[in-house]
Amino acid sequence: MSDLKALRRGDFGFGVTIPTRWADADAYGHVNNVVYYSWFDTAVTKMLYERGVLSLHGDGPIGLCVQSACDYFAPVEFPHDIEGRVRLSRIGDKSLTYQVAVFLAGRDEPAAAGHFVHVFVDRKTRRPTPLTTASRAALADLAVDVSHTR
Repeated sequence: MSDLKALRRGDFGFGVTIPTRWADADAYGHVNNVVYYSWFDTAVTKMLYERGVLSLHGDGPIGLCVQSACDYFAPVEFPHDIEGRVRLSRIGDKSLTYQVAVFLAGRDEPAAAGHFVHVFVDRKTRRPTPLTTASRAALADLAVDVSHTR
């Protein structure tokens, strides 16, 4: 995962600003490590909703997180806004692998970075289901290495 530390804000095609909350801080005065996973989920889910890949209502597929990881490079404290940035390292038949990073205002290097894997399943049966052509098209600009997609 150390290669993600070398990435910069502009290497990610989607971003969302997220404010830190007082409740995010731990006894050491910085944002607790578990909060970063919430930020990853927020950035990924907002991107999927904005691009029409997921919908809260309806009968389309849902994404289930099957793997996630985070490397921490610099502390984040309250009160700061962070920017959660997303790109896709893999577009599979039934899954997406995102690279996600957290950036502080005015900084081009990530405070934290990691990955997040969704498997798409039928909303009712929870069985894996293929991504649609429309979903693939909506995400194509975020793919960083299309030679590894299938």
